[in-house]
Amino acid sequence: MNTTINQKGDSQVAIVESTDILISNVQDALDLMASVQYLTGCDKFIINQWNLTEDFFELKTKLAGDVLQKYTNYHMKMAVIGEFDQYDSKSLRDFIYECNHGKQFFFVADEQAALDALHGVK
Repeated sequence: MNTTINQKGDSQVAIVESTDILISNVQDALDLMASVQYLTGCDKFIINQWNLTEDFFELKTKLAGDVLQKYTNYHMKMAVIGEFDQYDSKSLRDFIYECNHGKQFFFVADEQAALDALHGVK
């Protein structure tokens, strides 16, 4: 896993690069959060869709909700870059829509959109 920092004004976003699945359960999510904070000092970070287990996108597993709840509790913001149109689930589409209209989590198509979203929140 490699991390770089993108800075805009006083906002810093960690960009996490890895070909591995980094989040397959809640403990992985907490470990990733701790690593990002330790390595970069950032409370905002970007990962790619392939860094999440497919179970994350099956809302019935509750993994997405549990991870987002933990990150909310610890004031960590995350953007996921990917192609989310491939999922047929209306509940997942609604979940993504709600996240993208909030200030904590974003599901976007490219890195620039992720940076814009995260730099736009405090």
